[in-house]
Amino acid sequence: MSNIWAVIPVKEFIGAKHRLSSLLSPLERRRLAETMLTDTLDAVVGSRLLAGVVIVTLDPHATALGERIGARIVTEGARDGHTGSVNAGRRLLAGEGRGGMITMPGDIPAVRASEIDAVLSAHLAAPSFTISPAHDDLGSNAVVCSPPESVPLRFGDNSYFPHLAAARLQGIEPTVVRQPGMAVDIDYPVDLALFLRLPQSAGTRTRTLLEELGVPALLARRGIA
Repeated sequence: MSNIWAVIPVKEFIGAKHRLSSLLSPLERRRLAETMLTDTLDAVVGSRLLAGVVIVTLDPHATALGERIGARIVTEGARDGHTGSVNAGRRLLAGEGRGGMITMPGDIPAVRASEIDAVLSAHLAAPSFTISPAHDDLGSNAVVCSPPESVPLRFGDNSYFPHLAAARLQGIEPTVVRQPGMAVDIDYPVDLALFLRLPQSAGTRTRTLLEELGVPALLARRGIA
């Protein structure tokens, strides 16, 4: 087993996924956020190559999900956005002398354990940087750093190419690994449609919930496919 830990930042579920408010009620969005995190954690738990998991959150439901899988819960930095949360997690790992970190969001429900292991298997000896981009080559859906703080990170809607540049500024040539399930994070209605088209969505809790909520029909009526 490698000494690479997963760091997963999780916003509070109340008020989550507001960009889906045209389709889903606040309660439905909260259920969706929790369900997507559960699917993501299923993949993390199934990884053969992870040494441990850190979840950075203040949300009690996310905390309970994390504790159920034996994750370490970190509250420091949880109010500092995605970047601040990841930095808090990797700062902890660096202070403990861990070999590296992979960070992923909690809203990639089609990700599979095999995809996580493929990314980790491609990761080179330290100092090294590996990235798996979002489907549109804008976001950074998985980032691996060895050591944990080897490359400055700044997440957002357009972080993929800046992260490549940041690694090269540190003298590290990034490794890019594309994975179809990992590539789909869900923020907008069009992301829901993309997720539902993915073969990897079959059997996920998220797909079951979306079908229960009638989302495929809602998307079809709006011409989103």
